[in-house]
Amino acid sequence: MPAKIVSLQVFLLKSRITYLLQIYTNMKTKVYLLSFIFSIFFSQIHGQVPLRAFVDQNLAEWTAMYKELHSHPELSFQEEQSSRKMAQNLRNLGFEVTEGIGGFGVVGVLKNGEGPTVMVRADMDGLPVVEETGLAYASKAFGLDDDGNEVATMHACGHDLHMTVFAATAQSLVQLKNQWSGTLIFIAQPAEERSGGAIAMLNDGLFEKFPKPEYALALHASASLPAGMVGYCPEYALANVDMVNITVIGEGGHGAYPHTTKDPVVLAARLILDYQTIVSREISPLEPAVLTVGSIHGGTKGNVIPNEVKMELTLRSYSQEVRNEMISKIERITKGVAASAGLREDQYPVISIRNESTPSVYNDPALTDRMAKVFAQVIGEQNVIQVPPVMAGEDFGKFGRTEDNIPIMIYWLGAVEPNLYAAFERGETELPSLHSSKFAPLPEPSIKTGVITMTSAVMDLLGNR
Repeated sequence: MPAKIVSLQVFLLKSRITYLLQIYTNMKTKVYLLSFIFSIFFSQIHGQVPLRAFVDQNLAEWTAMYKELHSHPELSFQEEQSSRKMAQNLRNLGFEVTEGIGGFGVVGVLKNGEGPTVMVRADMDGLPVVEETGLAYASKAFGLDDDGNEVATMHACGHDLHMTVFAATAQSLVQLKNQWSGTLIFIAQPAEERSGGAIAMLNDGLFEKFPKPEYALALHASASLPAGMVGYCPEYALANVDMVNITVIGEGGHGAYPHTTKDPVVLAARLILDYQTIVSREISPLEPAVLTVGSIHGGTKGNVIPNEVKMELTLRSYSQEVRNEMISKIERITKGVAASAGLREDQYPVISIRNESTPSVYNDPALTDRMAKVFAQVIGEQNVIQVPPVMAGEDFGKFGRTEDNIPIMIYWLGAVEPNLYAAFERGETELPSLHSSKFAPLPEPSIKTGVITMTSAVMDLLGNR
């Protein structure tokens, strides 16, 4: 910048300081004003645009991106267009981009001098849900499920918001790259809803083909926090989730002669009730655990005893010890009930754990505490709260379960319209949950809050130049 212009800015700055200090006599206020004014002044001299100003300049563009993504969701493992958009955004910013990692996964790498390596991850897939939000940009998209059936598709879990913040954060960090030093790894992940995307990317050599991060960050839209706020949870934040299929085998026959059969419907009913004692009587009440039998199918007619019944269960826990304990107790109870019903060993129910298992998310306590302080600095302490862990699953936890034990942290981004949240607080309404056909994140200030917090978090970890 020419010396004359700098001299003029110094003169103007001195004039502003003198005027403001005449108004404010409190010493703390003086120090704050001096710090604030000098930060703006020197950022202008060095050609830097403050983060908040940059976000405000680009918010309309990012909001349009969000609405476009919301209108065009894609099911798990089918995120072709979404991944292409994320890849192009990163490529336009100067990232070295690789597509097709673990399916439609995208990896963008940006090196900016010496320093730590920080990973930012966003998930891309939608859900087979018919949208009922009434939004002008509501999804009218359809996709094919695993059986080839056409199903309506919706971003009912906020992954459209995640992608928008992801792309906008990358743009912000590039704009501010003269303020940090290190390496960025931006991961656009497929199939979070099926809990297969993270492990697919890891199995495809994510941490072998690309720089290994020293920290990994992610955020998730919250259906229970107002837009403009964020929530953090140290240690266990989200649960282990295991999907268990059980085929109960029997000997069918006529409903009039039950004594000639071994009824799998009755056996399944006994199992359902006995499974409930695992959490209520066999797991410590100090250890969170949930066992849900969510599906049971058997038989074709009221007077016919079938040969088998199929059940689907979900197990939820935090620690690996409780997870293993629940599975072993299901196996023990299942065999015991089958034996008491007079079934041979080769007729015992078949238990299988589906490959959609999700490990719990353990937020590194030191990293979480550090990030919470950063959030408080950039959006105000009143907008940053500690929240309890939840029993939902999130496969982001797999990135922290490798042999390198990478510290990870995922936080909640408030997305509820504030007036609606206030009505909920007064007991006047209910809030649509994640995965609801009526869940509709409020784009602004959700996007703005997400970009400011995530960008600030990454810059704090990378350090100043």
